[in-house]
Amino acid sequence: DPSWYAEHDVDLRTGTRGDRIDLAARTVQAGGESIPYDRLLIATGARPRRLALADDSGAPVSYLRTMDDSTSLRSLFRPGLRLGVIGGGWIGLEATSAARDAGVDVTVLESLDLPLLRVLGPEVAQVIADLHREHGVDLRTGVEITDIKSSGDEVTVTMGDGSTAIFDHLLVGVGVQPNTELAEAAGLTIDNGIRTDAHLRTSDEAVFAVGDVANVDHPVLGRPLRVEHWDTAIQHGKVAAANLAGGDRLADALPYFFTDQYDFGMEYVGNAGPDGYDRVILRGDPAGRVFTAWWLAGNRVVAGMQSNDWDAIDDVRRIVGSEVDPERLADEGVALSDVVAG
Repeated sequence: DPSWYAEHDVDLRTGTRGDRIDLAARTVQAGGESIPYDRLLIATGARPRRLALADDSGAPVSYLRTMDDSTSLRSLFRPGLRLGVIGGGWIGLEATSAARDAGVDVTVLESLDLPLLRVLGPEVAQVIADLHREHGVDLRTGVEITDIKSSGDEVTVTMGDGSTAIFDHLLVGVGVQPNTELAEAAGLTIDNGIRTDAHLRTSDEAVFAVGDVANVDHPVLGRPLRVEHWDTAIQHGKVAAANLAGGDRLADALPYFFTDQYDFGMEYVGNAGPDGYDRVILRGDPAGRVFTAWWLAGNRVVAGMQSNDWDAIDDVRRIVGSEVDPERLADEGVALSDVVAG
């Protein structure tokens, strides 16, 4: 409620753009005014990456970031609509699931060999690929898009092998770009986002960064990590609030995300990354999509997930980050509660 801000001594200025940060003077230029600060928090988020081939084609193109984007896209769904989804990441696949449930004919065009390959690795990414194909999605992988043309009410997408696909509408989901321009112009260190330490402090001790825009030294995973998910932004907010007020809290919450697609639901904790693990252990029934998956670097579990096994999430949260005996973790005769060494 708008009155909350005034009652809690928050000077809220909507529709006001921050134009410049002066680190030496500790001021922000915004709305024609110079606003002083003792501590500054940057939470500028990210924006969808644009695909020039689509934008310049004159074709009807959607990107998905805001509630308005979502309701606008949903209003198009009808049986028989031909939707082309460029990008087989979370945005593209969740939209694909919703579209198929509405009777839309969906083709997903993904440049990698499997959707979500960089996030989940081939073992679990194949489960996702099979899921969508079983629900009637024309999932095309290893695709290079060379041309997009609009003619009348149709959009023709041409691939590198010379094949074409015709759609009524395109959805582009090829990732996001962190909004670092203001921080970069101020002279803060930028590296795949605004670099911070484990306390969310940037290269300037008075400035903190959180959420999609922050590339944080994660104290549990032992490497810089930028996470594009609202749960991380929530956890960052708690830590930043404490530290802005003089605290010394670590941003040590493990990344978490979930998805629901068709009859498939999953929760994932940690971060394996494309090169952060050397072994994947699957327990349960991946073909039936009731299982847990574990990504290990040596004997350390760097990520875990449950698929349609909702009672397992507490074990997932407890085990990720721990040292385990991989053979005991792989042995389904050993309860998850008993696999952590010591």
